Amino acid sequence: MPSFKTRLSPALIDRYMRSGHWGRETFYSILASRANAHPDRVAVIDHRGPVTYRELRERVDRVAAGLHQLGIGPGDVVTIQLPNWTEFAYVFFACERVGAVANQIGPDYRSREVEYILRFSESRAYVAPASFKDFDYVAMIKELRPGLPALESVLVLGGTGVPGTVPLDELIAGRLASSAFRPHAMDANDVMRMAFTSGTTGNPKGVMHSFNTTLPACRILNEAMAVGERDVLLAYLPLGLNWGYLTLLQAIMVGARCVLLDRFSARAALTLIERERVTFIPSAPASIIAMLNDPELGRFDLGSLRVVITGGASCPIETIRAFRARMPGHLIELYGMLETGFHTFTRLTDDSEAVTGTIGHAADGMGLRLIDEHARDVPQGAEGEIAAEGPSVHLGYYKNDAANAELFTADGWFRTGDLGQFDAARNVKIVGRLKEMINRGGKKFFPREIEEILYTHPKVLHAAIVGVPDPRLGERNCLCVIPRPGASPSLDEMVKFLAGDVATYKLPEEIEIFDEFPFTPTGKIQRHALTRQVLSRRASR
Repeated sequence: MPSFKTRLSPALIDRYMRSGHWGRETFYSILASRANAHPDRVAVIDHRGPVTYRELRERVDRVAAGLHQLGIGPGDVVTIQLPNWTEFAYVFFACERVGAVANQIGPDYRSREVEYILRFSESRAYVAPASFKDFDYVAMIKELRPGLPALESVLVLGGTGVPGTVPLDELIAGRLASSAFRPHAMDANDVMRMAFTSGTTGNPKGVMHSFNTTLPACRILNEAMAVGERDVLLAYLPLGLNWGYLTLLQAIMVGARCVLLDRFSARAALTLIERERVTFIPSAPASIIAMLNDPELGRFDLGSLRVVITGGASCPIETIRAFRARMPGHLIELYGMLETGFHTFTRLTDDSEAVTGTIGHAADGMGLRLIDEHARDVPQGAEGEIAAEGPSVHLGYYKNDAANAELFTADGWFRTGDLGQFDAARNVKIVGRLKEMINRGGKKFFPREIEEILYTHPKVLHAAIVGVPDPRLGERNCLCVIPRPGASPSLDEMVKFLAGDVATYKLPEEIEIFDEFPFTPTGKIQRHALTRQVLSRRASR
């Protein structure tokens, strides 16, 4: 059975209990309270229809009883790879009832990632659909299973009669329940969920969270954004990854409704906003850009929108201004990550122009410093690595003492790997990511600086600069562009557009035109994957 070594200490628990950010609540206690208060209110809706709070609790209880019957118990890891369907909620919340640790992974993960995560996490059970987006999950896990000795149960949604698997539908219907089942009472400080970093560099790391490091993130954002029971939250970010899941939890915590979209497209999102009267959307810049570029944007009634939050990647300033000109509601810039929760964001009361291009200031209860390589604070106006502390910071990386030692300072601050800078009002501006830095002949720069300018060019829809190997300079600057419809940008006009605004060593030296970029599910460009695509093109030529 996995052993969960965390950074919890009596002093840390006492600190956050005294501040009021930590307590004794668990997810199920919140769900039960909501189901008792308004059983017939819709909690979640997906492509098949609505589920009330009563139905949600009943199905969670049935799945928990079924997991118990399969032998899943305290400390066992259950890996859940389900799309944005209501069944994700049933399984995830059921894990608490048997004392298991829910390990969430995105539905787009494939054989290599899934095998690594299942093996490293020592998962006892794996839950997946029979198929989604024309991918056969049953065939994948059948091939992987011989190399996963800890994996005892495979639960398949929508798959019946598959040898060696259990139909998840049977658990939801209560056909595997045992009258002898007694729910396990988890402590609010127990590790109850894991999720793995997106793995944009190297193998992904398993991030451990308790109820007490998860609930504050949702509570802090709900309070800052005035989220209440009348709100309708749209989740098209994957529930299998951190932000999509936290959005579902945000809704349940206040008794609101969460609308699930399993395949994002601009048209599908706009349709749901109008039909469900959506008020709150967490998003990524790429999704906002897609909606703004829908040719029929103007025909949709989006008047219900109150808050749209962009995060996951830096939002181009031109996109922010275009949103404010063409869509209703507050556009909030947020910075957070799996390890820290929601760390900083702009506020509803901010002067929108004054904070444009920043991520605002730290969330209530969260600490933020800009530090150098020696963990010392940098001078005002200087660039430094963003460091975080607070009630929603994770409990450490699973079975990874080296990463814990490297990324937590001696006094407990978490190093994010992102570089920031304070402006005069102490709002934070993201400058770049340490590992995204391009080193051209010893002269270093961060791509975002150049990309921000390129997003203002009328022919550019998406832009990314990556460093490609060069025998003389070490790296050269390759500009990757997704053009706007009908446009054909050239290297010469991109260089001319930038010339005079940036140093010559930052100018693109070659250009590659793409139809799409490799994005993580949370909207970050996978620069290493994009670089590989560029090199592959070079080789084929």
